[in-house]
Amino acid sequence: MKFRNESILTVLVLGTFLSMSWFVARLNMQEGDYEMIAHQQELLELSNRMHMAEKESLKHSEELKLVLNKIKQIVAVEKKTLNNTSRNFSNFSDIMKMKALNLTRKHNVQQPNIFYYLPHLMLNENSLQPKVMIGQGRTGALLVMGVPTVKRESQTYLLDTLNSLIYELSPEEKKKCVIVVFIAEVEEDYVNKLVENLQNTYFNEIQSGLLEIISPSADFYPDLSNLKETFGDTQQRVRWRTKQNLDYSFLMMYAQAKGVFYLQLEDDIIATPNYLQTMMNFAEQQPSDDWLTLEFSQLGFIGKLFKSPDLTLVIEFIIMFYKDKPIDWLLDHILWVKVCNPEKDAKHCDRQKANLRIRYKPSLFQHVGTHSSLVGKLQPLKDKDFKKGLLHKGHTNPTAELTCSLKIYQQHSLEKAYQGNDFFWAFTPMVGDFIKFRFYQPLKIERYLFRSGNMEHPGDKFFNTTVEILPVDKSEFDKNVLHNNITKYLKYQETEDGYYRIGAFRNGIADGEVDASIGKIEALRLFVLSESPVWVLLSEIFIKPAA
Repeated sequence: MKFRNESILTVLVLGTFLSMSWFVARLNMQEGDYEMIAHQQELLELSNRMHMAEKESLKHSEELKLVLNKIKQIVAVEKKTLNNTSRNFSNFSDIMKMKALNLTRKHNVQQPNIFYYLPHLMLNENSLQPKVMIGQGRTGALLVMGVPTVKRESQTYLLDTLNSLIYELSPEEKKKCVIVVFIAEVEEDYVNKLVENLQNTYFNEIQSGLLEIISPSADFYPDLSNLKETFGDTQQRVRWRTKQNLDYSFLMMYAQAKGVFYLQLEDDIIATPNYLQTMMNFAEQQPSDDWLTLEFSQLGFIGKLFKSPDLTLVIEFIIMFYKDKPIDWLLDHILWVKVCNPEKDAKHCDRQKANLRIRYKPSLFQHVGTHSSLVGKLQPLKDKDFKKGLLHKGHTNPTAELTCSLKIYQQHSLEKAYQGNDFFWAFTPMVGDFIKFRFYQPLKIERYLFRSGNMEHPGDKFFNTTVEILPVDKSEFDKNVLHNNITKYLKYQETEDGYYRIGAFRNGIADGEVDASIGKIEALRLFVLSESPVWVLLSEIFIKPAA
């Protein structure tokens, strides 16, 4: 009985042990499962984080690639500029050549990092590319002239400005310059019409590489609808000056790698004769290259000459504070930061700034506009230091009887202009109006030149007006020209009264050579084909007889 009880006890103990072992084992298995599930969740979370990091890395990689591509473009253009620069200094002194070449070589010009201040540019890879770019892409120039232009409510002055800048350049100087017209608008219809007008008007200048036309992408501009009003300016004026700062920056960035010097101009100015040579002589005379800008006008941002490598500083500074102050104030702040000591007085500061901003007198550029690009603002500013050129240019012309159907203003007669003593000025021409020169002795003519408008009245020009000649012997004219060149013969359109049209006014100027086969000419006249919106002024008349 005792053994039986012990057996039962043993069985119970063994059963209890086995049950406990099974329970513990089961418990351990559950804990392992929980740990495994927890690890799986951690791995899943880590995988998601790695995926997000990979996407972020790809984003930064694309941004970096965009920046690197732009830097490569700048470096490539800079190398091309250095290779071409040496060809453009044949008419300047050895000292000037060395200065220009040293300035180009010793600076490593880089694209300013504008993405921090204008982060919206990262949203479109073409935001810094001109949407419109017309021209030959000339680089290695001595001087790049920047002419920003915007849509105005009333009168436009752009063509008069370009005519003045181009006319005052010699043929050799035209090979060493680039004039960049920056149409600072994004309205496609307006931009396209202006581009077409400029292409038709300045076809030869564009083909030769002298003139380029660019316009920005709409993606270049940030949101300008809610700017902070400062200095008592209205929201409209703050927006105008802010956009103007961005326009200057874009134009400078485009022009920087194209030449040795950069000249900032406006679209409503005129230039004095020999302005390029005068500026280069003044730059050469400077005792050092420490200057930041040479000023050839006292008004605003007109006529400011920079060394192209120095534009990096100017561009970066403008972009840093483009929303805060107007462009001429920002330029003054650059000078203050560079040389002014806060512990010194204002007079000391002005003396120091004068070493970086050097003024040339008399001014080479005059502001002629009265309607500002700011809507509703009149700005009849004039530079009192402007060097006035001649209002007319005289020549010795063959004796002739002069007749004119135009109503003359005051004492500015055709006779005085023909003799080189004054300019001719008359009221608005109508269809059929004319100016006729009938020679006392018929003669062969080698060349003719009629220039309308002058510095004080640049808009008083002949439009849609032809140059016509009356041969002494029409049958001889027909025979000679037809025998010589049938194409040229067909080009000369005959009028009802026997004149032949051999030329026309273009940009206010009629300039051409007369084919020798035409023979002797009895008379030459200017004939108005359509009503003009303005008065007319002839500042130069030159009829050159053949030798």
